[in-house]
Amino acid sequence: MNNHDTIFALSSGHGKAGVAVIRISGNNLSRTFAQFIKKSEFQNRHAYFCNLTDSTDELIDQCLAIYFSAPHSFTGQDVIELHTHGAPAVINKVFEYLASLGMRMAEPGEFSRRAFYNNKMDLADVDGLAALLDAQTDQQRKHALRSMLGHDSEIYNTWREQMIEISAYAAAILDYNSDDLPSNINDTIYRHTQKLYSEINNALNRYKASRAIRGGINIALVGETNVGKSSIFNYLVGTNRAIVSDIAGTTRDVISATLDLDGYMVNLSDTAGLRETDDEIESIGIEKTKDEIENADIVLRVYTPENIPLYHIDESRLSPPNSINIINKCDTISKCDNEFGLYVSAKTGHGMDTLLETLKSKIHNLFDASENTLTINSRTKQLLETAHQELRSALDSGENYDIFAEHTRRASDAIGKILGTITTNEVLDKTFGQLCLGK
Repeated sequence: MNNHDTIFALSSGHGKAGVAVIRISGNNLSRTFAQFIKKSEFQNRHAYFCNLTDSTDELIDQCLAIYFSAPHSFTGQDVIELHTHGAPAVINKVFEYLASLGMRMAEPGEFSRRAFYNNKMDLADVDGLAALLDAQTDQQRKHALRSMLGHDSEIYNTWREQMIEISAYAAAILDYNSDDLPSNINDTIYRHTQKLYSEINNALNRYKASRAIRGGINIALVGETNVGKSSIFNYLVGTNRAIVSDIAGTTRDVISATLDLDGYMVNLSDTAGLRETDDEIESIGIEKTKDEIENADIVLRVYTPENIPLYHIDESRLSPPNSINIINKCDTISKCDNEFGLYVSAKTGHGMDTLLETLKSKIHNLFDASENTLTINSRTKQLLETAHQELRSALDSGENYDIFAEHTRRASDAIGKILGTITTNEVLDKTFGQLCLGK
């Protein structure tokens, strides 16, 4: 990948549209821009309406053209944006013309990679950008935007600077007399290392919440056969996605749908009924149900008035903090006085609004506090775990300050890889490869 090439790509969405935004990045593009707008003088960051023509002076399209001079651009290089009509034929013709000028199509994430090389972004910012481009709900947007605008980078930089300082002091204990060092330096570096260890531990503990906000909150409807899970699923989804039947074991596979509840993306799953069965296919579905329960952020446990668990059974096992108990088919009884769960009827709609509000409340209680957490993906999680382990090793090293300094240095290197301060091509390829062509 040559960072001196002039690259271009479609930065807006593909398909027929009113306007398409084509982005160009390279060095010394002022002459190219002057050629586009047919003016020898122009202002930076000013929109010019122009007739864009090819090398034979044939009109390609009427468009807006904007010039961003280095380093005041997204990539840190000269950048040109062409706002053309969004017809595929127009876009293709513009691409042909740009290629004839010696430019090439950008690779996925190449604009952001150039921004990284020109110190416009670090890798934590890029991770936030990727999350923002994937955002489907308002909470995902907020969470990703904080990361992209430097919230995560600020935390990581603070951690890394503290680790480097601790490592330096630990090494200094071996090389200098105690009179030349700050008083109680031994206790100070251990206390600060323990604080860093706890902060990273808390971040890792909140990984599940961060994952749920970014990828969607997994909610599973579970229960025995014929308790009405599929009916509740259809009601919440608003369409008949799942088959409803009085025949036990109708649902044999996991059926999923995506919802937006108060700005949170929810992955709702209807699962096979839990029971003993000799049916091989149904048994596979039941095993999948168990997997869904294991991976669920919230479990909706569905019962009927006939199979409500007795109170002498351990309620903490039946009602863990991430569960909501639902007693369906309340239209079949005259009195709903059991406090074990919410009484609803998917058939008549009774109690379904209460169920929806209870579910929203549960989501807010579990995830609202996670808005300010780090946006952790699989790459950053692995590196945080490395830093966490290295700090633990440092704390366990006792008064062997040579080993203490080495472990804290390794921890700082792991955080440096999150930011891209210390990196490899493999890390870069994985990080930027998640972005689209126009980024």
